[in-house]
Amino acid sequence: MKAGRRRAAEASPQIAVSDERGVRYLHFGTVWVQGAMRLRRPWDIELDYLRHMMAWQLFVESAGEILQIGLGAASLAKYAWRRLPKARVVVVEIDPAVLAVARQQFGLPPEDDRLEIVIGDGGEYVGHPGNRGRFRVIQVDAYDAAADGPVLGGHDFYAACRRALGEPGVLVVNLFGMHASLDTHLAELEAVFDGRVKLLPPVDAGNVIALAFTGPPQELPWPALYERATAIEASQPLRATGWVNALRDRSRDGAGGLVV
Repeated sequence: MKAGRRRAAEASPQIAVSDERGVRYLHFGTVWVQGAMRLRRPWDIELDYLRHMMAWQLFVESAGEILQIGLGAASLAKYAWRRLPKARVVVVEIDPAVLAVARQQFGLPPEDDRLEIVIGDGGEYVGHPGNRGRFRVIQVDAYDAAADGPVLGGHDFYAACRRALGEPGVLVVNLFGMHASLDTHLAELEAVFDGRVKLLPPVDAGNVIALAFTGPPQELPWPALYERATAIEASQPLRATGWVNALRDRSRDGAGGLVV
């Protein structure tokens, strides 16, 4: 099947690593930041938009398999491996050079029974028939050196993601709010997931996180979501209550809860 929109494969970008004020940054040959790690807290998530990508925890349990498409500085993979002991993490990264830097400079742990690294095209991987219904969560953070919009998308790609999710399941996509591709990606997600898409507000850098849902539709009462957020905050360095506040502010659903 088609993997969706993807720029033609090229040689590995010029990967650069820089340190500033206690934070290590990953670049693909440009000033755009492709990942970051605070040196004193290497297991925590440094960038705001990546913290937003963990908001799926409000809706599904962390037990099961998480598919991460796009490794970057390995923030999400490391976090889930360290903080979510009932989860198994599968990372698909197209560029072996990115994997090497993640291991050498950003502390990506060796593979074990809870961490699997696949070098390949994320669109092809998620569309493999053997992955149908396999994952509880799919996180897509696939950008190239230009960083002007996701390199994966399109109806076929999002449909493959939906097929690869179990029920209930959540697809989490990092979109770029300051790029013309945003409306196109949102329309495609809405079409594939029958309108069951929620957005978190853009972070200062412009990233917008979209959450798309599978399984029987349900209305989640706001008190239950706040209770879940409080439980997340008790065990993880995440501002989960802020996710619920943001979803409530943006919600057009009934006052009683969030329909997903």
